[in-house]
Amino acid sequence: MAQIEEVEGIVLSVRNHRENDQLVKLFTNRFGKKMFFVKGTRKQKNKLRTAVLPFTKATYIADMRDTGLCFIRDAKEVEQYKSMQTDIFLNAYATYILNLADAALEDGVVDGTLFHKIDQCLTEIDEGTDPEIVVNIFEIQILPYFGVSPELRGCRVCGNTEGPFDYSGSYGGLLCQEHWHLDRYRYHSSQKAIHFVRLFSAISLDRLGSITVKEETKREIRTLIDLIYDESVGIKLKSKKFIDQMYTWGNLLIDKRVPPKETPDENEIND
Repeated sequence: MAQIEEVEGIVLSVRNHRENDQLVKLFTNRFGKKMFFVKGTRKQKNKLRTAVLPFTKATYIADMRDTGLCFIRDAKEVEQYKSMQTDIFLNAYATYILNLADAALEDGVVDGTLFHKIDQCLTEIDEGTDPEIVVNIFEIQILPYFGVSPELRGCRVCGNTEGPFDYSGSYGGLLCQEHWHLDRYRYHSSQKAIHFVRLFSAISLDRLGSITVKEETKREIRTLIDLIYDESVGIKLKSKKFIDQMYTWGNLLIDKRVPPKETPDENEIND
């Protein structure tokens, strides 16, 4: 049976249905991921048209059903992450975050923490925080949803928390220099990449603050995280492939629009 509920939700995806209708997948705070039927939203004057656009958060009044499609009747408190609706680069990073969240959790599984984290990530990107770093933080912090919980606090073997470290896929986490010999196939990652991945695993998006990371270091971070995902997660998302392609477009990245400092500071995150 259907029950009318008010539910806060973030639009994950939108698919056209028939001539004027749409199927909208929401990540909700109270019911997890659900697919909703919305009538007439392809018409220009439909009152719900803007409430079901990609990169939108709202409180939806909906017929909630345990099985089958739910139905959106109305919406209020509609907010849009506007910058990613008009910028192809921001759109790509935000889409990847949503796709990753969609892949990480089964439909109908309630997870208010993940809902809040998605909202935080999209808000940070929308407000101008480096989208690459926001994505990297999300990638690391969502790993447990895929059954992957790498040891990033210290050495997997002895517990040492002082570097240098390297990452071992075989051991599922960091190895200190004293134990590098245990894994000849360790990743040989840079110490800067290891430092930031350790930091990303623990940092709260509420305390993200200003971020300054050199381009070279961002490439090293991306390489390390990609290796972890390729070896331990194994998912291949089209949105991630699109981001990878962007790096071949003459380095046309978001932060290239801001003139670099003449003498860049050392890589740091200031809370």
